[in-house]
Amino acid sequence: MAEKKKKANIEIVNRRATFEFQFIDVVEAGIVLTGTEIKSIRQGNVNLRDAYCLFKNNELFIHNMFIAHYAFGNQFNHESRRTRKLLLKRSELKKLEKKVKERGYTIVPHKLYISDRGFAKVEVALAQGKKSFDKRESIKQKDLKRDMDRMKRSRM
Repeated sequence: MAEKKKKANIEIVNRRATFEFQFIDVVEAGIVLTGTEIKSIRQGNVNLRDAYCLFKNNELFIHNMFIAHYAFGNQFNHESRRTRKLLLKRSELKKLEKKVKERGYTIVPHKLYISDRGFAKVEVALAQGKKSFDKRESIKQKDLKRDMDRMKRSRM
C-alpha cells in the first residue's frame, strides 16, 4: 500500500488584528502567487502584521504582506512586499466594497493557510477598529480565561 504524503499544517495568524479590530464578517479568499512565493509560504516565512486590503478597479488586493525570499530561488525570486490580488466571487467583492464605502469598515487579512488541495488561502475580515476601552476589555477577558484554565489544571 502506498502511504499518503503527510502535509505540514501551515497556518499564519495575524494576532494583532484580533486585538486592534472587531471582526464583523470573515471571508476565505484565494491569492495569486508566483512559484517562489508559494514555496516560501510552505516553509512558513510569512508575516501578516502590517498587511491590509484595498479595492482597485472592483478587485481586491492585499498590500504590504511580507513573504520572505525563497532560499533556493535564483534571479526569478519574488519581491517580498509586492501587491497581490485576492480571488473572491463577484458577489462577495460587491458586498465587501459596499460595506467599506458606506460604513467606513476596513478589510484586514486575518489568517493565511494551505488548503487540503495545496492552495494558499487567506481569511480576510471585514473589521471595525476598536476603541481603547474595548482593547482593555479584551485584555481583561483574556486574563480571566487564562486564570480559569490555570484553576482547572490545578484541580486535576
